[in-house]
Amino acid sequence: MRFTKMQGIGNDYVYVNCLEERIDDPAAVAKLVSDRHFGVGSDGLILICPSEIADFQMKMFNADGSQAQMCGNGVRCVGKYVYDRGLTDKTRLRIETLAGIIVLRLHVEDGKAVSITVDMGEPRLAPAEIPVNAEGSTFVNRLVTVNMIQYKLTAVSMGNPHAVVFLPDTDSLDLEAIGPSFENHRLFPERTNTEFVQVIDRGTLKMRVWERGAGETLACGTGACASLVAAVLCGKADRRAVLKLLGGDLEIFWDEETNHVFMTGPAAFVFDGEIEL
Repeated sequence: MRFTKMQGIGNDYVYVNCLEERIDDPAAVAKLVSDRHFGVGSDGLILICPSEIADFQMKMFNADGSQAQMCGNGVRCVGKYVYDRGLTDKTRLRIETLAGIIVLRLHVEDGKAVSITVDMGEPRLAPAEIPVNAEGSTFVNRLVTVNMIQYKLTAVSMGNPHAVVFLPDTDSLDLEAIGPSFENHRLFPERTNTEFVQVIDRGTLKMRVWERGAGETLACGTGACASLVAAVLCGKADRRAVLKLLGGDLEIFWDEETNHVFMTGPAAFVFDGEIEL
């Protein structure tokens, strides 16, 4: 199987051009290639496929083989791949995902896409749409007990579920210890991604993320969007802010007029390769 390794601020995936390659068991392939000792090493597998309703289709599989609805860093890399490889000459792309059609605007320099703005759509706040096992119209700043400790948690879906927790310090967190307990909490019937956010100021947030099916990753685009939405809902940030993740920075803007969240960040090619399945 021919593949391309790409990363968006450290959120790295193995990308396969399924306009040319055929993958019969993507869940098994995802587990194989994601292994950082016996495989390629990645946070998961992303397939770039033809689409009948958009320019291309993105199928994403986590490192544990589970399929995810969307990945903000991943979809930016899809945009860079199809443009840089000459599969399209469009700088405005529509990508089909399990979370719906995602619109990308490519920022091109010297014939290459160097950064991408993604229209991530509207945040979903109703518990049934996230989903969260809870009553009410939203799940904002509610007390939740995890490992016998109470946290104030805000739940947001950006096409996939997120639990956002604000803390005075994120550097000292032992995510390996607490991440699985959030991910598999009974509140979340489909498990959840969890963002631990430190407010630097109203325009700057620092974030670490525990992704369902992958563990701690250097970045999560949908998580950065969910974190800004949660910060605005909790009165902690303005609608435009820089999210500082372990792998780099993303600019997030929640447009009050359209209710859409926009994410701008880089996408980078790492290497091409082949692996025997």
